[in-house]
Amino acid sequence: MAEARFVEGYLGYLLGQANHALYRDFDAHVRAAGLSMIEWRVLATLHDGEPLTVSQLALEVLSKQPTVTKLVQRMAEQGWLVLQADPQDQRRTLVSVSAGGKRLARPLVEKARQHEAAMLRSLGSAEQVALKRLLAKLAGR
Repeated sequence: MAEARFVEGYLGYLLGQANHALYRDFDAHVRAAGLSMIEWRVLATLHDGEPLTVSQLALEVLSKQPTVTKLVQRMAEQGWLVLQADPQDQRRTLVSVSAGGKRLARPLVEKARQHEAAMLRSLGSAEQVALKRLLAKLAGR
């Protein structure tokens, strides 16, 4: 009997494969909306939350701060984001989603929810809750 390959049981590989499976089909919706995946992650992160600093946003969207700095400037120029100085520290910029950004994000968020439900259909509801709880725990949340 052949022993299973290392990667078949390696958490990083399994998480990567699951991430790829989740975004493989959803990517078409993001592209159809005229967005890149990182633009989608920015809008999804900000659409229903408080403004974030650029450094906080970079952590949330899993990207480097210089990349996010340029990205949010471009997205603000497109009317999707609003940039303002942090009233508590004028050196920091707060990023929030504009009304136009919310209009762009809202249907994609709904499609993301539907896509996630379809991906998780093979799991029972308790397994779905446990999976999300365990992943959040691993992520340090």
